[in-house]
Amino acid sequence: MTNVFGSPHKGTGPSHEQVVFCHDEASGLRAIIAIYSTALGPSLGGTRFYPYRSEGEALADVLNLSRAMAYKNALAGLDLGGGKAVIIGDPATDKSEALLRAYGRFVQSLNGRYFTACDVGTYSEDMDVVARECRYVTGRTVAYGGAGDSSVLTAYGVYQGMRAAAEAAWGSPSLRGRRVGVEGVGKVGHRLVEHLREDGAEVVVCDVNEKALERVKVRHPEVEIVDDAAAMVRADLDVYSPCALGGSLDDETVPVLRARIVCGGANNQLAHPGVEKRLADRGVLYAPDYVVNAGGVIQVSDEIEGFSFERAKAKATRIYDTTSRIFALAAEEGVPPAVAADRLAERRMTSIGRLRGIWLDR
Repeated sequence: MTNVFGSPHKGTGPSHEQVVFCHDEASGLRAIIAIYSTALGPSLGGTRFYPYRSEGEALADVLNLSRAMAYKNALAGLDLGGGKAVIIGDPATDKSEALLRAYGRFVQSLNGRYFTACDVGTYSEDMDVVARECRYVTGRTVAYGGAGDSSVLTAYGVYQGMRAAAEAAWGSPSLRGRRVGVEGVGKVGHRLVEHLREDGAEVVVCDVNEKALERVKVRHPEVEIVDDAAAMVRADLDVYSPCALGGSLDDETVPVLRARIVCGGANNQLAHPGVEKRLADRGVLYAPDYVVNAGGVIQVSDEIEGFSFERAKAKATRIYDTTSRIFALAAEEGVPPAVAADRLAERRMTSIGRLRGIWLDR
């Protein structure tokens, strides 16, 4: 049984502020919205539509994801807290206008404490439907004044983080001639392949979706395909880039991983606490996932002020600097980069959140 009020996975800060269970029987909606922190501002995080095996599994996922969003938004320099939502079901068969609009009304009921956006199983077009019942929606289509597909800057940000990792590991931010394995070439992964090929990297890919693999092969026939994720982690790589679902770095994969760097777009890549130390002990440089994959949330959050792609891309470019700063702090304090990143995020949430104590007359 997941403990909603238990101690957080990261750091020593507070546990979740609010967890809301949403049910509309007629449309089939079963959703959970988790708000981890509003210390920096209203919480922001995507809506994941996924066929969880149980409500407990869905709850555990939304708690982990919302917590990670608070840290991600803090290190991205955004004045936003961390939240996330999950809809339980198969998006291929269960998604409907009625369900999405019912979900929108539940988000609206939070009166701006939570802004939603796209995630696994949801798209910009879905956010347009949600927005018919709710004002607190980002990641909308360009036709409705939104940023469109947030994977554009997610992939760009991962690439910037990978450049910073390459500089820390080899003294140069270029990936030219490096062998990079991209696990998962869906929304983010296939765009990351584009950046890597433009930089002259050798690319190896895998995916459970044959159509996704075919799309990459058509554009880049020189890209190598391996059978599955197990083969990927054992491959002779310079960089391993997990861009599918989380938990890919665990007690089985870390000992056989041959890459010098891990830097990818997937959320929650570390299966459990302690994996970051095992990576460091093996000499593997881990670029914290919530730092390097922040380009997407930077892109959709920019909609709140009226979207400008140039402004959002400029913010995402700074992921390079943030990642470099984390590696420097990790070396200075003698801790793994994941620990250094957590410390930086917690310091910002504490220092800026403290300002809420300065009373303002409304």
